[in-house]
Amino acid sequence: MFIQTEITPNPATLKFLPGNTVLESGTADFPSKDTSEISPLASRIFENQGVTAVFLGTDFITVTKSEDSNWDHIKAGILGSIMTHYQSGQPTINAGSIESGHADHSGEDSEVVIQIKELLDTRVRPAVAQDGGDIVFHGFDSGIVYLHMQGACAGCPSSTLTLKMGIENLLRHYVPEVLEVRPVAI
Repeated sequence: MFIQTEITPNPATLKFLPGNTVLESGTADFPSKDTSEISPLASRIFENQGVTAVFLGTDFITVTKSEDSNWDHIKAGILGSIMTHYQSGQPTINAGSIESGHADHSGEDSEVVIQIKELLDTRVRPAVAQDGGDIVFHGFDSGIVYLHMQGACAGCPSSTLTLKMGIENLLRHYVPEVLEVRPVAI
């Protein structure tokens, strides 16, 4: 098995491409070791000292390291964990644990929310996945869209610029009811 790695805009996060399907659909975010019990793969990666977050996409894994860790010291262990996982035959996520691509919010989706989610799913999420991350819709209220950045995008120095200049401009162009985009911290 040959696993490629790619840098991301976030210097604390690397993208690992195992050449196999990671998730059949959707994404899974594990912002700490405590949240990884549903994923044998994420749990195995967290066994490496210095790993602070794991994010799974359809064909990639992004791993975030602590500030005091050096990629040169922890990268080999992470690669080994990924290889061991695929050789084990275990599932990436235990059955029934995958979530939809957007957070639950109160009420039914209005026409505006449907448009926002469609734009996020077709234009924004594929681009953000290229950088090893994802973006989750959390709500729309009084012209403000609330989004949560995950994976390589969480904590990335350019995430505010991505939200304001990229996503906000796109949504405002196609959905006149959108006035602003704000990040949500979870």
